[in-house]
Amino acid sequence: MITFEHVTKIYDGTAQEIKALDDVNLHIEKGEIYGVIGFSGAGKSSLIRCVNLLERPTSGKVTVNGQDLLSLSPKELREAKRNIGMIFQHFNLLNSKTVFTNVAMPLLLSNTPKEEVKKRVSELLEFVGLEDKAESYPDQLSGGQKQRVGIARALATQPSVLLCDEATSALDPETTNSILKLLKKINQEYNITILIITHEMGVIREICDKVAVLDGGKVVEAGSVFEVFSQPKTEVAHNFVSSVMHDDIPESVYQLIRAQDESHQIYRIVFVGEATGAPLLSQIAKQYDVEVNVLFGSITELQGTPFGNLIVKFAGEEKEIQRVIMHIHQQKVTVKEVLGNVS
Repeated sequence: MITFEHVTKIYDGTAQEIKALDDVNLHIEKGEIYGVIGFSGAGKSSLIRCVNLLERPTSGKVTVNGQDLLSLSPKELREAKRNIGMIFQHFNLLNSKTVFTNVAMPLLLSNTPKEEVKKRVSELLEFVGLEDKAESYPDQLSGGQKQRVGIARALATQPSVLLCDEATSALDPETTNSILKLLKKINQEYNITILIITHEMGVIREICDKVAVLDGGKVVEAGSVFEVFSQPKTEVAHNFVSSVMHDDIPESVYQLIRAQDESHQIYRIVFVGEATGAPLLSQIAKQYDVEVNVLFGSITELQGTPFGNLIVKFAGEEKEIQRVIMHIHQQKVTVKEVLGNVS
């Protein structure tokens, strides 16, 4: 559906060139909600703007719906862009126009018959829950309502692709959740492929099927949301995951452990699916001569699968702790990482 092949984007700076994208390769399947996450300056906005050629790649190839956009004539490109809707962080609405006219604008610009415009806009305003705001102006709306207008406008031409450029970062958490639910509804009911760029890992966890991590213009990690959340392979991905999973141990906890005399080993244990409901630690405490202390823990749901993440402290003889580790593996539960031996 959307493919980036060796895409590089270079901007001419005053002192030196700026490489915003560096040999990016990505493939987004039809019907997916695909997230791209990265810190400020990672190249996210350049990436998404290359999909509809608001930015033209310096080199490489961008394919949407089987069309190489860079090879199209101006007329063909205009037609291709009708298949690509876009919503923005700051809404980009025309304040002097009504909600109805804002939503209708893409249709009016393509000389769509008035009756068709009226029908399509009315349907969209009802779909996004703003049927009573047709004659209102943007200044009379809340931030969430403005973004709903922007979404309705992006859907006016019945696109097969929807681009979301930090679509929720200007919104409060409650409004963000409502907008994400609306995007999920759009994906499910219209089978629209959605590409989201964000710096909020919570957005990725909430609705995305797959995610790519962008750092310094490069894709440093990509995969299903479950894969990246459960086993981040790079430091930048781990930092993003930790921002929503809260699985790092504060230094104050380490200090409390160090203040005790005996030796301790700290492990991260990952539970997936049915294993999240098993009384594993209770069994260990009964069967082995090892003290078990849970320092941190959480159970969440990733793509419909329960996912538990525990940070535990084992105290006892090394040989007995190794028996515990073997027991955990036998239960098909992963002791993912030894965080350290603190004594």
